This record gives sequence, C-alpha cells and structure tokens, in this order.
Amino acid sequence: MRLLRRAGHHATQSSISRDLRELGVAKLGDRYVLPDDSAPALDDFAAVAAFVRDLKPAGPCLTVIRTSAGAAQSVAIVLDRAQWPEIIGTLSGDDTIFVATQGAAAQRRVIARLHQEFRV
Repeated sequence: MRLLRRAGHHATQSSISRDLRELGVAKLGDRYVLPDDSAPALDDFAAVAAFVRDLKPAGPCLTVIRTSAGAAQSVAIVLDRAQWPEIIGTLSGDDTIFVATQGAAAQRRVIARLHQEFRV
C-alpha cells in the first residue's frame, strides 16, 4: 500500500485485496501466490472442491463454509465469479467463508447448489 501511494496511486487494504482477488492472486498461508497458467481456472468449482471441508447455515441469511487452511479466498473467488443471484456477498478469511443471502429461501437454494458443486 505504501509503495502504491509513493507512486501516486490511492489504495486501501480492501481495494488491494479485491484487486488481487480479481487478478487470480491467492493467499496461501502468510503469502500471496500468482496464478499458474497450467492450473485449473479459478472459476472452476472442481478445481477448489477438495479444499471445502464443511458448510452449515448460521441463521436464515448466513452460511458458513469451512475450508483447508489458506484456501478460503480461492473458494470465495469461485463463488464470487459464479455470480449466483441468491448470493449477496462473501467474506473470506484463512479457512472460513461467510456467504450472505437475502433470506431463508435463497439460503436453501445456495446450500443445495453448494452441496452439489462441492460434494460435501
């Protein structure tokens, strides 16, 4: 962020994180890795399915997805790029993703699709 500002670009931590996600840069542990051209596309559910450990509803509008350590951002990228109309947004950490929906019916549809895509 400091280097960008020195170069005359205004950036915040959240805008940098969002830009890195859009570029396909993934956070693995405590470092960032560039996308590998030979790796499966980041919008491919099959490419990240092995990282998903569990998913559970947390109230009528929030679903929690647990992943392998360091894989949550990669899985969240796939969800974001899928642009499912039921999903309002995602928030990912190291091994946890929160998926927000507009209500219980939308959540049920998302959970069904997630079970189908990730086979959990």
